[in-house]
Amino acid sequence: MASAFSHIAIPAVLYATFKSKAVNFKLFLMAAVCSVIPDADVISFKLGIPYESQWGHRGFTHSLVFALVLACLCALLLHRRLNSRPWTVFWLCFISCVSHPLLDMMTNGGLGVALYWPFSAERLFFPFRPIQVSPIGVGNFFSEKGLNVITSELIWVLIPAFVLGAIGAGLRRK
Repeated sequence: MASAFSHIAIPAVLYATFKSKAVNFKLFLMAAVCSVIPDADVISFKLGIPYESQWGHRGFTHSLVFALVLACLCALLLHRRLNSRPWTVFWLCFISCVSHPLLDMMTNGGLGVALYWPFSAERLFFPFRPIQVSPIGVGNFFSEKGLNVITSELIWVLIPAFVLGAIGAGLRRK
């Protein structure tokens, strides 16, 4: 997986670009949660669910259907608390959540993601996979492998996201 730092970069770019009364900090925080929530499936390891299962890591929680359902729930249940319109909440949460499996498909490890679940259990990667797969657990970042992960994420996700966010914020201010 890409690390949580990279997953949160996508909602940060959306927030920087579209910041307004409707796209506010509360909505950014919700979108950030949506961008990392697919990795809640790591609990499957503790439950003895095999990685390759549709219920395992990078299984159903990494699908377009999961992102769609999560975004719909956020829009219907939280738009008032987020002081935003339902469609705005839906789109920011959907894009943020679906960005997670797309970033994971760019990593060089694991079994791929079940992007099209429940219609297909096939695990997918992009042909171009430049991001070093992230270790599970914070302690594992304090190693040579962890440094390699952060370096690849800086190059392929974080620096481009910063540039896009700066451009988006600049265009928004004009």
